[in-house]
Amino acid sequence: MGVIRKKTITRGTEGGLKYICDVCSADITSTVRIRCAYSVCSDYDLCVPCFARGATSRDHDPKTHPYSVIEQHSIPIYTKDWGADEELLMLEGAEVYGLGSWADIADHIGGYRTKEEVREHYVKTYIESSHFPLPEKADPKDVALLEENPREKFQARKKRRIEERKEAAKAAPPAAPKQKPTASVPACHEVQGYMPGRLEFETEFANEAEEAVQHMQFDPGNGINPRTGELEPEMELKMVVMDIYNSRLTSRAERKKVVFEHNLLEYRKNAAIDKKRTKEERDLLNKAKPFARMTNHADFDAFAAGLEYEHNLRTAITQLQEWRQMRVGDLKSGEKYEADKQTRAQRPAPTGTFDRLAGVRISKPTPPVETPSATTALTAPELPERLKHPPLSHRHTTSSSPAAPHSAAPTKGPLTNGSSNTHNLPTPAQKPHYSIPPLSGTQPLKLTNENATDLHLLTKEEAELCSVLRIMPKPYLVIKEGLIKEAMKSGGGLKRKAARELCKIDPSKSTRIFDFFLHAGWIQKV
Repeated sequence: MGVIRKKTITRGTEGGLKYICDVCSADITSTVRIRCAYSVCSDYDLCVPCFARGATSRDHDPKTHPYSVIEQHSIPIYTKDWGADEELLMLEGAEVYGLGSWADIADHIGGYRTKEEVREHYVKTYIESSHFPLPEKADPKDVALLEENPREKFQARKKRRIEERKEAAKAAPPAAPKQKPTASVPACHEVQGYMPGRLEFETEFANEAEEAVQHMQFDPGNGINPRTGELEPEMELKMVVMDIYNSRLTSRAERKKVVFEHNLLEYRKNAAIDKKRTKEERDLLNKAKPFARMTNHADFDAFAAGLEYEHNLRTAITQLQEWRQMRVGDLKSGEKYEADKQTRAQRPAPTGTFDRLAGVRISKPTPPVETPSATTALTAPELPERLKHPPLSHRHTTSSSPAAPHSAAPTKGPLTNGSSNTHNLPTPAQKPHYSIPPLSGTQPLKLTNENATDLHLLTKEEAELCSVLRIMPKPYLVIKEGLIKEAMKSGGGLKRKAARELCKIDPSKSTRIFDFFLHAGWIQKV
């Protein structure tokens, strides 16, 4: 029994192939049909009445042309809910559309079969069969299934199933129109050579790995010589080549996993982040990239951030040691020293008196020294109070030491390598008290521990600020955290307009908060 082929077919209302009589154009899909077996009449079908009266059309001659009777094989042969006609249509659809195109194969079968149903039937009947590639009941003498499900009973069940699914299809909401999928070509992605629809690259790792196995063939059997009982040398060589090929595929998959895990395909986003880094930070990150294969994305980001912070600390320590060697006493003087140093570096080199080319020689400007923003924040003149004084443990240890009675007084000024740079300098005057301008037409809010449970988290000046601006402590702490985090992103500086946008409160209140933070030294005005 061969596979039925039809060049000109149309889809019926129930899906599947629809056969038409070539004389009267009657639908003969579900009935017995007569097919001309002569080579001239390709795909020529007749209904039984037209064949009985000798009707003809085109080049068909019923007197001399042989014919074959084709009837519906609507009987179960492998499973109780699939007929032989559906099995033939499924195999034909797999041959025409390719194995795996289950939606097209389901439309080819018809009878309101779904793609999931067709796939499940193929896997269970053919793939999971103990007689693979043949089904379990492939023996022509096995008629037990047909005896349990006679033709009439099977066709009645099939008709009932089709009617139920037809009614369900009518009651179902209309499906959304199919959108044209984006072509999986390198031009559809920002990374050249990457095909997003296939998750593959135009040139893969070990791109020539398939050339070693593309012409390899395996004969049926296990490759063991029946006389010696050993594996054939040719088969052993083929298995070694397959192992090498599988190892290359594994390496290719591991590299793709790193690319997807660390979002390396987002080229524009990564390039924008990379531009914000200094040259030293970029070089450090490039050296650390091999460790990305051993960690996930979050761990690698934390690792890279720690390396950058260590680099900035080392740079700041080196700068502070240079200031100490040059007798620079405080951070503001150090900032002036760096500015003067950069100015001197940009001056042209002095020329001799007898240098005839001095007037025409073009001196290249010296590029400015690129200092990381994080390092600048560590050596900024206005540091937080916790960095302007040594820790309490250092004070207590110094004051209790009998060998250093002169250091009993608390040391003020920034620390370099554990010692103060300003112990010989006069004590700087304290900052004057910052008076908060009151809001017009608004009475200050009286804050107590009863109506403000987070009042103990604020300093005296912050409590006064919240009282004047009528802001509870918890919202103020949220605003403070947001402003300081945003300022640290740009090296400690923040614009007044940006502060107003971040606070999302009355502009007059956000302005007073911004001025208070400036006076406290928590942020710098840009």
